[in-house]
Amino acid sequence: MKVYVATHKKYEIPQDGLYQPLMVGSAMRDSIPDGYQRDDQGDSISAKNPNFNELTGLYWMWKNSDEDVIGLAHYRRYLGLQAGHDISKRLDRDAIDKLLADFDVILPKQRNYYIENQRNHYLHAHAVEPYQVMEDIIKTDFSDFYPAFQSMEKSTKAHLFNMFIMNKAAFNDYAAFVFGVLSKVEEKIDISVLEGQDARVFGFLSERLMDTWLNTRDYSHKDVPVISLEKTNWFDKGTQFLKRKFMPKAKKKVHF
Repeated sequence: MKVYVATHKKYEIPQDGLYQPLMVGSAMRDSIPDGYQRDDQGDSISAKNPNFNELTGLYWMWKNSDEDVIGLAHYRRYLGLQAGHDISKRLDRDAIDKLLADFDVILPKQRNYYIENQRNHYLHAHAVEPYQVMEDIIKTDFSDFYPAFQSMEKSTKAHLFNMFIMNKAAFNDYAAFVFGVLSKVEEKIDISVLEGQDARVFGFLSERLMDTWLNTRDYSHKDVPVISLEKTNWFDKGTQFLKRKFMPKAKKKVHF
């Protein structure tokens, strides 16, 4: 069992043998800290990190890791026993074993946007064309997944962050779907015209694929709280959310 912790910088990571720091974008670095796993060894897409974000780490895990149970966390976000900022409340081996005895997948608690469904939330926050291309690809090339994709679009809730813990068989199935879709999207869009946050297009698109995959395959899952090590300014975040929805031409932040 191993939970990889995607990071792009040196950070304090639990030293308990379960959580393994994974330096994403290693191909663009001269060196990485001792004890960190590179994502450019073996079969990798590490050099694509500016557009794929933590997915370069996810791809490395898919192609190179051999754990029976595998997970992905972020350097500042962990799946935990209770929400808050206390990293000591993160899931340990015993907690993971108990949850996976009853469920196939462990996921972060869904985020609910209440006044906006997932389709509109994405289109208000990001470049429109890549999403539309992905939607068409799922409809035509992954048609079994399209009903679940439509349900995801209509929902105000979603499992975000590309975080999870699951057994390797389920993970292989999930990763094959995610990269199967995104590789086709990559063929059809011009990344060079995407600027700023929009350049991180595949990381953002993939967040809409977790529920699409989960609800198509009908895996059982358990939502658990998210431990955020860096506090969120919810007033600022809420203000930016409303600006994106009601003031599309105003200067605004997307992810921060």
